[in-house]
Amino acid sequence: MSEDLHALQRRLAEFAAARDWQQYHTPKNLAAALSVEAAELVEIFQWLTPEESATVMSDPRSAARVEDEVADVLAYLLQFCEALGIDALSALAAKIERNETRFPAVRRARPGRADRADRAAERDDREEGEGRGREG
Repeated sequence: MSEDLHALQRRLAEFAAARDWQQYHTPKNLAAALSVEAAELVEIFQWLTPEESATVMSDPRSAARVEDEVADVLAYLLQFCEALGIDALSALAAKIERNETRFPAVRRARPGRADRADRAAERDDREEGEGRGREG
């Protein structure tokens, strides 16, 4: 990245200050603006097939639209973080660590063996459930 997040936040703050916009940059307003910009990004992809969405950056016009909306989302997110004193990179690192604990990586056996083992386990669970049903 050419500029770090703090430098970008300073540029955004200076831009807003030069236009006397800080009064409008409350957490509530910035969260709403972030939501609107994210929706504008979604709109670009709304009716595309998965295949079309994967190639959206190959068309210069659509690529420019995507980049503009990504920039808008990031700008409002950085301004939101600035308003609340959130270090975005630290918050992201902490979230990744929590997710790594909550969602541990799954080790998979070779495809054929894993599928057979999964089907056998499902069958055992079904048979065990059916057995309880007859007893009750």
